[in-house]
Formats: sequence, structure tokens, C-alpha cells
Amino acid sequence: MSDRRIELTHIIEAFTACFNRNDLDSLMNWFADDAVYEEVNGPVNHGKAAIRKAFEPLFSGQFGAVTFVGRDLFIDVDADKVMASWDCHLTMEGKAKVLEGLDLYHFRGDRIVQKLAYCKAKQPRYTDA
Repeated sequence: MSDRRIELTHIIEAFTACFNRNDLDSLMNWFADDAVYEEVNGPVNHGKAAIRKAFEPLFSGQFGAVTFVGRDLFIDVDADKVMASWDCHLTMEGKAKVLEGLDLYHFRGDRIVQKLAYCKAKQPRYTDA
């Protein structure tokens, strides 16, 4: 395994661990200042302040203890991209739920510059063409 593949694997594992220990401050350290985060439900957040605000509900306790369990990890070392699929365990409307999804990460060095989140849903989300 190449050094860069090992490094990207470590970053994704450390990033996910921030969610699982409810540590928003450490999570934000993985983002570049000019990063972009596209949420599963459509909003696009530019810059660390906007990204932090988008993540705050997951760390507020309103969804219980949010835990991400990794499923698959695909790494394109040459493009500095990672696709990580996951199960997200949380509480919605008082019931334990598991969401299945994936994130596409684009890196610059050891920082995330773009995170695109996707989730399985009963109804697909459409945008204007």
C-alpha cells in the first residue's frame, strides 16, 4: 500500500472518529479554510464557519449519540479523492435509526477541500436542470 493511500485512510478514520466521540472542534480541523460541504439534503456550505454551522445539529444531542460505522473505502491516490460508504446510527423522532450513505472527499494535502454527502432515501431529491 502506498504512503499516500495509508495517509488518506488514516485521515478518514480520524475524521470519522471525531463524529463518534462528539468532537466538533477536532472535526473542523480536518477542513481547509476554503472547503465546501454539500449536505445530503441539498445545501452547499462554503468555508469553515458555514460547514461548522451545518454540522452543529449532529453534535447538539438532538439526534442522540450519532455514530458512523464505515463500510467501504475507495481511494484514488492520484486524484487525492476518497469515497467512504457508511451507516449512520442516530435517533429520530424518538426511534433508533440507521441511515446508509456515502461521502466523496477531495483533498489538498491533509485537509478536506470538498465533502459531498449522499444518502439512500425513499424519495430522490431533484434539482432544476
